[in-house]
Amino acid sequence: QVQLVESGGGLVQVGGSLRLSCAASGRTMAPYAMGWFRRAPGKEREFVATISGTDGTTYYADSVKGRFTISRDNAKNTMFLQMNSLKPEDTAVYYCAARRASSPIPTLTAYYYWGQGTQVTVSS
Repeated sequence: QVQLVESGGGLVQVGGSLRLSCAASGRTMAPYAMGWFRRAPGKEREFVATISGTDGTTYYADSVKGRFTISRDNAKNTMFLQMNSLKPEDTAVYYCAARRASSPIPTLTAYYYWGQGTQVTVSS
């Protein structure tokens, strides 16, 4: 059974940085696309970033492009989200997710496995 566990969330000031990790267990996620999503208070869960399971192709939401970087270490079965220049509007619960296919798709319903989420709070 696949489990995804996020870590690295916390409280940070505006302009600061955080690095989220998503550790997978139960099977190797190397062939599969993985992604990050977030849900801000009172809002729907939204796409943040995704990375291919094969060629490293990445896609980002416009709101985080140039500030966030998604990466993965297949040897460690772990995915990361480096978040820089954080803004108050980045405050949300961040979820990692994995598809059962290799192509990175920025759509919530395309993802089969989900973590429990980690809270990121950006304070002004």
